[in-house]
Amino acid sequence: MAKNDLNPTLRNVMLTGFSSLGNVAMTIPIVYPVCLANPNVSFTLTTRKGNENLFVNKPANLTVVGIEMTKYRTFAGAFKLAKNLLMRYNFDAVADLQGSAYTWCIDKYFRYKKVTVVTVDRCRKYCRKLTSGKIRNAITPIQERMRDVMSNIGLDTGDEFVSIINYGEPINSKIVPEKGEEEKWIAIAPFTEHKGKAYPIEQMQMIIAELARWDNIHIFLFGGGKNERAILDPIMRRHKNVTSVPHIDDRTFADEYELMRHCDVMLTLDSANMHLASLVETPVVSVWGATHPWCGEMGWHQALKDTVQLDLDCRPCSMTGNKRCRFGDYHCLHDISPEMIIKKVKRVLERADEELSNQEDEETKGQDIKSDE
Repeated sequence: MAKNDLNPTLRNVMLTGFSSLGNVAMTIPIVYPVCLANPNVSFTLTTRKGNENLFVNKPANLTVVGIEMTKYRTFAGAFKLAKNLLMRYNFDAVADLQGSAYTWCIDKYFRYKKVTVVTVDRCRKYCRKLTSGKIRNAITPIQERMRDVMSNIGLDTGDEFVSIINYGEPINSKIVPEKGEEEKWIAIAPFTEHKGKAYPIEQMQMIIAELARWDNIHIFLFGGGKNERAILDPIMRRHKNVTSVPHIDDRTFADEYELMRHCDVMLTLDSANMHLASLVETPVVSVWGATHPWCGEMGWHQALKDTVQLDLDCRPCSMTGNKRCRFGDYHCLHDISPEMIIKKVKRVLERADEELSNQEDEETKGQDIKSDE
């Protein structure tokens, strides 16, 4: 029995996620299972215009509303937005999955209107201690804190999320080419929003050049926008087995999910692509600088052993990577050698081969047993 069956008034729940692309992607492993586990509840997730395209194969009782934020950027705008949303949807509960100053204004309006509101714990005091070096322990992952929000509202949190592909029909993408039987695909996402998370592009080019020399390898470069496309263009032209995804016109997030799903590993920074790859079970090698996996925002079910980072007393110094380096040189990133990253990528590919070999051995063993019977 779903928890909300004990509370028949819980029928229309608003979910908030006006943050960055990566932060919104992190809500999916929590939101999808909750929707399926509470079929009598209508869920409306409000987000920035464009982010709604992330929600591929969404459950039938989930509506994702992309809002043009230009009219609502200020705190006064947040109150106006909350008023408009309540008038249109008549929510009886709000699950704030963002917990920002902006959504605090929205929450305050709903509370004034006697609507139940539960806000995610951003652990701000703990974060300040972590980034100031006073403590050196991991924060509870943000997804677990989001799940607590759902539970505290009175919702069944559902089964464990595995892959966004499992929630609907297979994605037939025109951008995914035929993959050779012995071929390995490596996805690389070399960009991120903040300098404190950005690995030097010159060193990333060295990594791409080395990986492109390997036998039976094809590399897909991920990014977006004119500037990133311009950076990737000469790299793609330099190597026959490198494809720049931003150069593919009319692609959708569904296309990118399907392409990532066929990749054997994704090399990325602490960025949105880390979370997108996590949604399709693609192993991720992630590179960390000013931020840290301890900050609680690693990709869903990604392995700590697959991270690349330096053990420095000054790390982490930022939760988002937007603070200037106190030393001015970002040595937490620049001192990570291309060889360190290549070694991790190679290890993940070898591990995948071992797992496939073990699976084939188990299948062969099972066939042998049936033959004996």
